[in-house]
Amino acid sequence: MFERTISLIGEDNFNKIQSKTVLVVGLGGVGGYATESLVRSGIKNLILIDHDKIDITNLNRQIISTSNNIGNNKVDEFKKRMLEINPECNVITYQTFLDRTNCSILDEYKIDYIIDCCDSVDTKKLLIDYSLNKDIKLISSMGTANKLDPTKLEIIDIRKTSYDPLAKILRKYVNDLKINKKIMVVSSTESPLQRETLSTLIFVPATAGLLCSNYIIKDIIEN
Repeated sequence: MFERTISLIGEDNFNKIQSKTVLVVGLGGVGGYATESLVRSGIKNLILIDHDKIDITNLNRQIISTSNNIGNNKVDEFKKRMLEINPECNVITYQTFLDRTNCSILDEYKIDYIIDCCDSVDTKKLLIDYSLNKDIKLISSMGTANKLDPTKLEIIDIRKTSYDPLAKILRKYVNDLKINKKIMVVSSTESPLQRETLSTLIFVPATAGLLCSNYIIKDIIEN
């Protein structure tokens, strides 16, 4: 099933991709596309964390959502979908809200990469700390709501972000802790539209998810 992938990157690189374990935290508009593109690129070992259920409001942007699975757990639906794409996948799921009281569950695994697609500032801070303490490569998605232009997204160090309220908080956190290591994020240079609620179309979160997964696949191939 991966013949065209192997013909592009070579069998050795594909074997490297298959050997890695990726943790994805948050399976919404960003995390869903990141997860699906990882599996379609050859990643076999996944740890998926999300506490949420599929809601009717997810239909406009989240790849897992359909009119038939509203109310189902996101982690369960993703595990089923990933195994339908590649039955050889090893998919571990946690339906939980990851925080500092339960993050020790991650210590059971040898994690090579973390994709942070969650909405919680505290969990994002936790994943920065955890990735640094465990020497795990991290890519974190910043805010995608109230934005329309996916071409304004870029992969940069957190210290170089702009026009992103979420990134501003994390930038201060990193600077206050005097963290010298780069903290790579997907962030937009687009100024968010002023709306009463956080609103979105599919294009920006989907592109952010694809950039997250592409960052990891490129890093595996290049290292």
